[in-house]
Amino acid sequence: MLKIYKIFVLLISMLFSLPADAHVQHYDDLKRIEFDIYRNNKHIGKHIFSFSRSDEQLAVESEINFKIKKLGIVFYKYHVNGKEIYKDGELIKFNSKTNQNGKKKYVNMKLENGEYIIDGSSYKGKAPKEYLLGTWWNHSIVEATAQISAVSGRIIKQKVTFLGEETIELGNKSYNTLHFNFSSTDKKLVKDKRLNTYVWYEKKTLNWVKASFEKKGKWEYKLVSFD
Repeated sequence: MLKIYKIFVLLISMLFSLPADAHVQHYDDLKRIEFDIYRNNKHIGKHIFSFSRSDEQLAVESEINFKIKKLGIVFYKYHVNGKEIYKDGELIKFNSKTNQNGKKKYVNMKLENGEYIIDGSSYKGKAPKEYLLGTWWNHSIVEATAQISAVSGRIIKQKVTFLGEETIELGNKSYNTLHFNFSSTDKKLVKDKRLNTYVWYEKKTLNWVKASFEKKGKWEYKLVSFD
């Protein structure tokens, strides 16, 4: 049984060990991804990605919008707009603006001389281009040793653990998935700053289909559609 498990892990490693541009180009025909956001099993909002192409560049625009209510009254609002620009499969520019219940956050990032220059609300400085933007749609995130927050620009060093295959039900569909956990390697971080997210990718397509984490409640992102 152990031998079979080792072989399977090796196959997973080979599957994801492709050049970065191959991962992004995997989504060449994609136009839109839509997720529903749940908190404590209640639907509270949407996360939508829109894909467009021109002049050999891929633009990925994302929007997160949700509201948390108590007794029918909205007491927390969250809205993010972000835009990723890729050329030859490589992220060359990213900008985002976030309104976190009245608190403003941002990221302005560009690739320059082989490294990222980051101007963010939580971090200003440089990062190796091997660090990837913290967005789950691009499955190459499973190979990265660190991710850059798409909300504030802070750098999060990560450990990625493959948890196995799992069949999950979303809506009326069943997905055979590869299940991963992403966790912070820096255990000195305060709890609400630590990364501890579970992510599911469909085995056949490597498309992101679900994510979940705990932060003042149970949060889930569930795929609605790929177009």
